[in-house]
Amino acid sequence: MAGRLLTIGECMVELMQAEGGLLRKSFAGDTFNTAYYARHYLPADWTVDYFSAVGNDAISGEMLTFMQGHGIGTDHVRRIEGLSPGLYMIHLKDGERSFSYWRSASAARLLARDGDRLRAAVDISDILVFSGITLAILPPEDVETLLAELRRARAAGKRIVFDPNIRPRLWDDADRMRETISAGARAATLVMPSLDDETTHFGDASLDETIARYRGLGVAGIVVKDGDKGATLDFSGERTHVPSAKAEAIVDTTSAGDSFNGAFLARLATGATPEAAARFAAAVAAAVIQHHGALVAGEKLPAA
Repeated sequence: MAGRLLTIGECMVELMQAEGGLLRKSFAGDTFNTAYYARHYLPADWTVDYFSAVGNDAISGEMLTFMQGHGIGTDHVRRIEGLSPGLYMIHLKDGERSFSYWRSASAARLLARDGDRLRAAVDISDILVFSGITLAILPPEDVETLLAELRRARAAGKRIVFDPNIRPRLWDDADRMRETISAGARAATLVMPSLDDETTHFGDASLDETIARYRGLGVAGIVVKDGDKGATLDFSGERTHVPSAKAEAIVDTTSAGDSFNGAFLARLATGATPEAAARFAAAVAAAVIQHHGALVAGEKLPAA
């Protein structure tokens, strides 16, 4: 059955290492990465759209063309004069990545400022995806605008997917970070956290504590990602564990979680059980981390 998936957040200019000390440019960002992998695995009768804001400069136009070229709709991307996309650089050491960011003039910080535009995009979508980074970059009043629309969509029976994706340096206060992440979870029907983030920033002593905390926030579906230890799923109290898939060599872990999210949601949307969706998503994530960059070409991914 056809449907519409909308991801909400910030796409950035990505600079990654290339041969000879050069840098290669692309475009990426956690919710956009999820859209990219979901689009790759969803049937053609599904629409995948991105909701964000960019500038009116040349690089913003190039970003929108890039999105469209990968089958992701940009009708809900607002263009704002005088601003531009953020930029980040990937630094790699033994396959693990760290980042440098330049995003103070990012137009995406204003993505929820136009409430009417946001509501129109939400109303026509079946699955909505957002993250802790989406919430972190917004002014507090715009966070509430976004969450109010997502709560309304949840009440209307839509699937609301939240990856907490905790990045503490995007937040000015740790308590506000935890409070806002929890508010994001309350608006969601499916939460997809990383266990390492949850133990570090919420002080969870175990996987059970993480699941219990999100269950206490009213979340029906929980998928806890734990790197090479796999993922634990809890859907309405039914718990299963899915092991990670083998990667021959870890080249770049950028987008491991985002690719898992996109592949998982594509399978779930088209009728797979959560366990089957997670097994497939683990295989996709294992393929992604064997290549450089956030967005791996389709021919290098597992077949649909």
